[in-house]
Amino acid sequence: MKKYQAVGIGNAVVDVISQSDDGFLSTYGIEKGIMQLIEGDRAEHLYDAMENRAQMPGGSVANTIAGLGAMGLSTAFIGRVCDDELGRYYAKGMADAGTDFVNAPVPGGELPTSRSMIFVSPDGERSMNTYLGISTELDASDVDDEVAGGAALLFLEGYLYDKPKGKAAFTEAARACRAAGGKAGISLSDPFCVDRHRDGFRQLVRELDYVLGNEHEWKSLYQTEDLGAALEQAAAESGLIVCTRSGHDVVAVQGSESVSVPVQEIVPVDATGAGDQFAAGFLYGFATGQTLNVSGRMGCIAAAEVISHYGARPERDVKEMFRAEGLL
Repeated sequence: MKKYQAVGIGNAVVDVISQSDDGFLSTYGIEKGIMQLIEGDRAEHLYDAMENRAQMPGGSVANTIAGLGAMGLSTAFIGRVCDDELGRYYAKGMADAGTDFVNAPVPGGELPTSRSMIFVSPDGERSMNTYLGISTELDASDVDDEVAGGAALLFLEGYLYDKPKGKAAFTEAARACRAAGGKAGISLSDPFCVDRHRDGFRQLVRELDYVLGNEHEWKSLYQTEDLGAALEQAAAESGLIVCTRSGHDVVAVQGSESVSVPVQEIVPVDATGAGDQFAAGFLYGFATGQTLNVSGRMGCIAAAEVISHYGARPERDVKEMFRAEGLL
């Protein structure tokens, strides 16, 4: 038996969320609907401009792992925070949600804990402005081989490729997991991240056990506007691929099996975390031996739950929602 059913490695980021309109975004030079990396001075400027802000532990893969923990799986997260107010808040928040945060906050760090200012528009679209801070210092020394090797599933955050140290941590975790018989996979993170690391990600598609991405990320990876052609090439190279398409059917391909899972389109209150919680639902099914179709339906249910309220993590019992749909 593995110690953990799922372990994630990625950026440990405190999400700070407030509502805004398009005029506010324009005034502050914020590009709507995407994630932008920003420097510390701008982070402070945007933070001061936020009204009625709320905060919670975040980070893409961390959100997924927390979702899996809330569904009852044994989970852990590998990430780096500073021993400051936000860092201690983050570590406690992950533990309170049922996920082992295996790296103690770093005392005396030169960089503060990472944070993302998320502005939610009336249409539910979110514009993320992320200061990575100390999470960029995550390296191979932060990876405990007993944790990564004790994972049945390891989920890697593509954003880690943005720094050589993060890439080394990513590589070490995948090595330890797969050497011990676990399965390692990756989130492609965003199309700009794919653009920056296309060759490396193409290699990972061939080497890892599963890859999750949205339609824009897959098209970027294979440099084509033909999604079908991109997925056909990916399926030929990977053991399992999953493609989400906002408001449209989810496609999953494993070997000779291909499924298309319908999505019930709803108007989001806040789209933050939709992809993260889709991944949680899908990986819950994958980890517990469900079919591709059931796993896809679980992903869609988890995503629909999280966009029905503010914040990137579920508020309802998603596992009970699976039961209500006859999936368990």
